[in-house]
Amino acid sequence: MLWVKAFHLVAVVCWFAALFYLPRLFVYHVDATDAVSRDRFCIMERRLYRGIAIPSMIATLALGIWLLSFNWSYYKTAGWLHAKLLFVVLLIGYHHICGAYVRKFAQGTVTKSGRFFRVFNELPVIGLIAIMILAVVKPF
Repeated sequence: MLWVKAFHLVAVVCWFAALFYLPRLFVYHVDATDAVSRDRFCIMERRLYRGIAIPSMIATLALGIWLLSFNWSYYKTAGWLHAKLLFVVLLIGYHHICGAYVRKFAQGTVTKSGRFFRVFNELPVIGLIAIMILAVVKPF
């Protein structure tokens, strides 16, 4: 079980790295003024999303489900876990919104500002803080 937990945490770190960096790329992309830079950001965004974010999310979820299977009788009544899973579902939604923005940037149809993406970039921090507190402190 400890090996599964260790690899789960590695996958979580990789997934959050992608969720933190991808919206930052969106900020730079919106602010780019030349076609070469915009094209480069499209490539970087696509590679980060497909090459790191998606595989990391899948590994996080698969390993998390595997961890749940070790002691399901306890976890099914653990309120902290239910709250944590709610934040995980919200992060999955955020992940897919990022994917939609990757596609919109590739099509050249993004209408949001750099300021929007700066705020958007901070949202996964809330999820990270909530998930870590729930998983470590187990307040309920």
